Amino acid sequence: MTTTSDDRRYPLSEPYESGMLEVGDGHSLYWEVSGNPDGKPAVALHGGPGSGSSPRMRGLFDPDRYRVVLFDQRNAGRSTPSATEPVVDLSANTTQHLIADIEALRVHLGIERWLVEGGSWGVTLALAYAQAHPERVTELVLAAVTDGDRRDTEWITRDMGRVFPREWERFRDVVPSAERDGDLAAAYSRLLHDPDPEVRAKAAHEWCLWEDTHMSLAPDAEPFLSVAEPEFQLAFARLVTHYWSHGCFLEERQLLRNIERLHGIPGVLIHGRYDVSGPLSTAWALHRAWPGSELVVLEDTGHGGGSLASAIIAATDRFAQDQSVG
Repeated sequence: MTTTSDDRRYPLSEPYESGMLEVGDGHSLYWEVSGNPDGKPAVALHGGPGSGSSPRMRGLFDPDRYRVVLFDQRNAGRSTPSATEPVVDLSANTTQHLIADIEALRVHLGIERWLVEGGSWGVTLALAYAQAHPERVTELVLAAVTDGDRRDTEWITRDMGRVFPREWERFRDVVPSAERDGDLAAAYSRLLHDPDPEVRAKAAHEWCLWEDTHMSLAPDAEPFLSVAEPEFQLAFARLVTHYWSHGCFLEERQLLRNIERLHGIPGVLIHGRYDVSGPLSTAWALHRAWPGSELVVLEDTGHGGGSLASAIIAATDRFAQDQSVG
């Protein structure tokens, strides 16, 4: 779900370089580079998991000052194999695989260090990557802050029923009755891989409808995922439920516990006051434990829209003043 946007993005520069990078396990990642070839390197991590990169992500960076790298994470967007295929094996798609993929792409492009930007799931991945390779990160710009904890997955898939009871009951009742008191993400994941394409399509749509319901309490919020193409809904829902049913392949509280690995790295945490699906407490806890961070709370948005893009651009503009390149 999105809200009316106070969106002052830069004009979108077309990629001057793109390709497919083989990363093992039968996976190839789509990547592209735009902006200034001699500019400050930055990589933008898309959300979901499974949303895929979007040309609009380029507009978060000044194309005269940044060398902007986008890529589609495993099984998402133009990367192959695609999660839209009737049968797809997601076993080689974990947070650890994605961290290794980011490093492989950095090396492939000959970049020494780069700014890492991420939104929603992209925040979790950015934090995990930066904690694994802090020497490769110049700054972090993180919007709609998440950290992948199971308690937050439970909040979204179960506790949120206290906020949206009618919509949550519809979401829950798609799952067979014997599984309704268990892990709803895992139950949906099984439906999304059912041999019957109608079962897969219904589960994907209902998952996306629930996501649109809880992403924002802002009064001008509009649906996004539930009105997307069925193929996108299937890929998105499959990858989200795959990650959530496995605890995002992280130990509980891992990113907060290891926050000292980011000490010395400047970061901006940006979060909407109306973001009910990602409570502000997550961003607050990370900010309190991370001395180099700044917390920006936006009063006009939820999990997206409003002035979120403008706040990201304000951060990337400020960091662009450091013209160190990789």
